[in-house]
Amino acid sequence: MTVIRMENKNMNVIEELKGAHIVGITGHIRPDGDCTGSTLALYNYLKKNAPDMDVSVYLEQPGIEFSYLSGYSDIKNTLEDGREFDAFVVLDCSSIDRIEPFAAGFDSAKKTICIDHHISNDSFADINEVRPDASSACEVLYDTLDEEKIDKAVAECIYTGIIHDTGVFKYSCTSLHTMEIAGKMMQMGIDYSDIIDNSFYKKTYVQNQILGRALLESVLFYDGRCIFSSVTRDEMDFYGVTGRELGGIIEQLRLTEGVEVAIFLYETGDNEYKVSLRSKKDIDVSQIAVSFGGGGHVRAAGFSAKGTVHDIINRIGAMIEGQYSKIQD
Repeated sequence: MTVIRMENKNMNVIEELKGAHIVGITGHIRPDGDCTGSTLALYNYLKKNAPDMDVSVYLEQPGIEFSYLSGYSDIKNTLEDGREFDAFVVLDCSSIDRIEPFAAGFDSAKKTICIDHHISNDSFADINEVRPDASSACEVLYDTLDEEKIDKAVAECIYTGIIHDTGVFKYSCTSLHTMEIAGKMMQMGIDYSDIIDNSFYKKTYVQNQILGRALLESVLFYDGRCIFSSVTRDEMDFYGVTGRELGGIIEQLRLTEGVEVAIFLYETGDNEYKVSLRSKKDIDVSQIAVSFGGGGHVRAAGFSAKGTVHDIINRIGAMIEGQYSKIQD
């Protein structure tokens, strides 16, 4: 397989897909705002500007909070048996195992493309447009599109992805270029205020209940510079929530005064946890996540791990202490 990493010149996605008739698009498992936004942005862009292409989006079903996006109802949750693709595009995904439900489509495609912003990306496609300095996959995707061919439907998707991966422009990954793109999307007439409120901030009553419980049972450690909380499967069953509905907890933990690193775990199996990490200025949480087989960004990362909460937190804590020791040296 020939791997090309674009560094000095932006890919033009239409040019890369020239001659392709059957095109598949996918993103990572448990799709978030950037994954959903980037995949549907490309889908809507191709539907409008390459009408002869047979384009499909394959994702685990995104949250209902993204149902305002054009193409949401067209998302396919399963891959058709035996379907072969002229091209298969993966967005917001750093490794092939993160598209596992749809890997057969990727494997059968004549050409594969990855558009991503994760520093841990291992360039697994034929063509890789990977920009770790970008705020989001939507930002990287935007730079592969012809600006004059972007319509309101595409703009809503791109804006959604950007606000979700920047925490509504709060995270350090936000750049001047990020803000310029967001401004251009706003000029397309999108209802940016509603997008922020309804897809990012709005929580159900049950989500607020389990958030309150997680905050009440959170623990400060490392002289108040770190905080963690966890939710068990029994607690999730009691409140009737899934992992997808726990996304706001890590952000609220991160906002705790004096905290540099926030850690949130939720149980996925017997002594198995999905772990989210956030930091503010000093600690590179992507290094920690990669050591557990996960990935992400300097200030936001995640992984899955086996063991007790106590064991996992102790291992993370040792790595945080190691990074602090290097800073002090």
